Amino acid sequence: MNQTTLKNSIETSGIGLHTGVAVNLRLKPAPENTGYIFVRTDLDDFEIPASVEYISHCSYATTLLRRGVVLSTCEHLLSALRGAGVDNCFIELDNIEIPIMDGSSEVFLDLIEHAGTTRQNAPRRFLKILEKITVEQGDRKMSVEPSDTYEIECLIDFPHPFINRQIFNFTLSNGSFGREIASARTFGFAQEIEMLRKANLTLGGSLENAIVLTPDGMLNENPLRFQDEFVRHKILDIVGDFALLGMPILGKIKAEKSGHSVHASLMSKLLKNEKAWEITESTANHSF
Repeated sequence: MNQTTLKNSIETSGIGLHTGVAVNLRLKPAPENTGYIFVRTDLDDFEIPASVEYISHCSYATTLLRRGVVLSTCEHLLSALRGAGVDNCFIELDNIEIPIMDGSSEVFLDLIEHAGTTRQNAPRRFLKILEKITVEQGDRKMSVEPSDTYEIECLIDFPHPFINRQIFNFTLSNGSFGREIASARTFGFAQEIEMLRKANLTLGGSLENAIVLTPDGMLNENPLRFQDEFVRHKILDIVGDFALLGMPILGKIKAEKSGHSVHASLMSKLLKNEKAWEITESTANHSF
């Protein structure tokens, strides 16, 4: 199977979840072996490759930093690109943060489908996992181990009647991302919002782009998109963060109460252990 890029450019606009600023976004075709590259058009087209080496911090979102230039909240868009099987893309934006849209990857996936994709000449590369790697941060655990497919097993546990303990097993193949993961929205707790806003976070958050939970319910009038929408969104975040590896993995990720910082720690530990992985050009029909 060969690499893919977009057939046509496509654009949209929105606001940043944490900054609240307006931003214009354009997705453009890119040559083979480019990967994903963010282009800050407001800063003379400064480029920030979507790569683990540029992760700056990841408290409530994943932020990239290169030579003092910041790119924030990239995970939902990267998740859509990886989930749609797009290997190469230029991502132009004119502000600091990717727009949040509806809090999921669905709008981005619709844009990609509207633009179309095209096959390129170079074979698709995979990061094949050879040895199990594990990280733990308190009660947060995450590992990646060998597998012939891209699998994610995720567990979350929140003391809330809508969540409690949720487990979901996901395999990325044959459009499964669009069916099972893309529309799952980000979520937060009403009692945390004031604290976050005092820290200049979630300034663009609203009931239009997040599920806001109260102690015994939620503020949103529209129903959940899945009964287990919360764990599905955690998988969406994992797919997006792991897109920073630069290629799809052949491995199984197990996540328990994980978050962006745990994802970053696992990717960093994995890449440092060069015996734990190899880059392969698979001839099998991995439909990512």
